[in-house]
Amino acid sequence: MQFIAYILIYPFLWLVSILPFRLLYLFSDGLYILLYLIFGYRKKVVLSNLKLVYPDKSEKEIQRITKVFYHHLCDMIVESIKSMSISTAEMKKRFAFTNVELIQSFETKNQSIILMCAHYASWEWIFILQTYINARGNAVYKQLANKYFDKLVKRIRAKYNSYLITTKDIIPTLIEEKKQGILSVNGFASDQSPKRDKAYHWQNFMGIEVPVHTGAEMLAKKLDMAVVFMKVKKVKRGFYECTFETITETPKDFKDYDITDQFLKLVENQINEAPEYYLWTHKRWKHRNKKEAV
Repeated sequence: MQFIAYILIYPFLWLVSILPFRLLYLFSDGLYILLYLIFGYRKKVVLSNLKLVYPDKSEKEIQRITKVFYHHLCDMIVESIKSMSISTAEMKKRFAFTNVELIQSFETKNQSIILMCAHYASWEWIFILQTYINARGNAVYKQLANKYFDKLVKRIRAKYNSYLITTKDIIPTLIEEKKQGILSVNGFASDQSPKRDKAYHWQNFMGIEVPVHTGAEMLAKKLDMAVVFMKVKKVKRGFYECTFETITETPKDFKDYDITDQFLKLVENQINEAPEYYLWTHKRWKHRNKKEAV
């Protein structure tokens, strides 16, 4: 069944991917009508999250953020599909870096990087970073249920010397790369909620105490990797600007969870600048008020 689903859906995805951007975003507008206006995909979750973290915002402002968010979500979906066929030159034009030399400087120092980011604005096209550096690119991800689509996504990333690694494989992979002297830039989207029984640290995020992922910090300390925050700004439709900010070059000098807490503050600032571009469909605050039950 997985293969049948793949061969039925893949041609459609390919056709969408080769659309000119003007038509691609018309397709996104149609998708917005389906997801938001007709089916209301996770609308209750989105509204609940927004009202939870922004209790002082008016209903009108919450509705505005929600509508812009769904338009952006649909753009993200079609931009992800566009990755199948987009040229390197086009992607570089649309996903620009303000200070890529910061990443290059760590290559000069022969130090690998933990690149921490949030599910904000766009993270789909970050793998174009590999065209500016020599280090291997790794990204932690959740394996897709359909093994054929999983291979497709991996193949798209591998075009740029960027590789997807599952959560269970990331630790042994990075340890082995360290032994072999392989420099790498390792992406962690660390803003989502871990399982409650695996929560080692709780912290206020957007004013609410929740469990947080600490794996990126743990690996940085274990393997002496620099920790860099990746901030992405949506400039306009289909165009993004990425800026890197060093959290630390010496992670072992930090107390446990201080790096994670600094990252969360940076994410909060990013979200507050333009809330409409955060991924509100995730149940990020589902474990709030449950710390004592762990």
